[in-house]
Amino acid sequence: MLLSVIIPCYNESMVIEKTHYKLIEILTDDSSKKGYSFELVFVNDGSQDETLTIIQSCADKDDHTKYISFSRNFGKEAAMLAGLKYASGDMVVIIDADLQHPPELIPRMIDACNEGYDQVIAKRNRTGETRRKYLFAKMYYKLVNHIVDVKMIDGMGDFRLLTRKAVDAILSLQEYNRFSKGIFSWIGFKEIVIEYENQQRAAGESKWSFKKLVSYGIDGLLSFNNKPLRICFLFGVFSMLVSLVYIIITFVQIVSHGIAVPGYFTTISAILFIGGIQLVSIGILGEYIGRIYYEVKKRPHYLIDSTNIDNIDDR
Repeated sequence: MLLSVIIPCYNESMVIEKTHYKLIEILTDDSSKKGYSFELVFVNDGSQDETLTIIQSCADKDDHTKYISFSRNFGKEAAMLAGLKYASGDMVVIIDADLQHPPELIPRMIDACNEGYDQVIAKRNRTGETRRKYLFAKMYYKLVNHIVDVKMIDGMGDFRLLTRKAVDAILSLQEYNRFSKGIFSWIGFKEIVIEYENQQRAAGESKWSFKKLVSYGIDGLLSFNNKPLRICFLFGVFSMLVSLVYIIITFVQIVSHGIAVPGYFTTISAILFIGGIQLVSIGILGEYIGRIYYEVKKRPHYLIDSTNIDNIDDR
């Protein structure tokens, strides 16, 4: 039995060596007790600091350590996809490089997997987060679960163990615009949740700015449903019905009392309301068309610059 641990990395030079040491320490002890082997697959997502150099140094000293380095920054979704594609394990764990995902949970995840679960999901609480971030996350998940076609739960992210069956199912989904939280939920399979306390970064700074979080949230809303398009249609029908009622009322007033000059406020209000609906609808259509544009070009999700994985082109 082989366990693969995928670690996406972007500018993590301040913590990556500590992460490597912690994973080796925990997995060496656990694998000797349970009789499995393991590999660490670091995916360097175009880091601009010394992350790759440190990973290569770790790989030179340790046979368990593999790495893939992209030609530039392609994003965490691409890094996770590459890790899943080139991981050889019967079980695969995805974990962050900053130690906010506690490696100590991995032995428990393996035990749960051995009980017959295909997805062992680590769910964090939000202890220590700012009130603004907590409220934003709460509102987002409430909104997204009313719109999207898959169920997403606050605190359940990328930190999870997947069996080979689950990994193969994920790899069979080749869309360019990827939203892993939705994909993990969409594939289904038998799953169990392990809860843990929210951890602070061991070093360095978060790469997720508020702007990136908003962009990621929009991806989640649009990736697994067409309900925003349906909402545009319903707004259009609503506007048409309101306009029709207004036309009928105005026509009746003209027949009864003649033509009146007043009506500036009503006219401006109608123009602004309908114009706003049109602009929002065009924006939503543009988001979907943009995703179609990227899909039809069929560009690769990433380009590999260097690696120490043998026969990578054949896999």
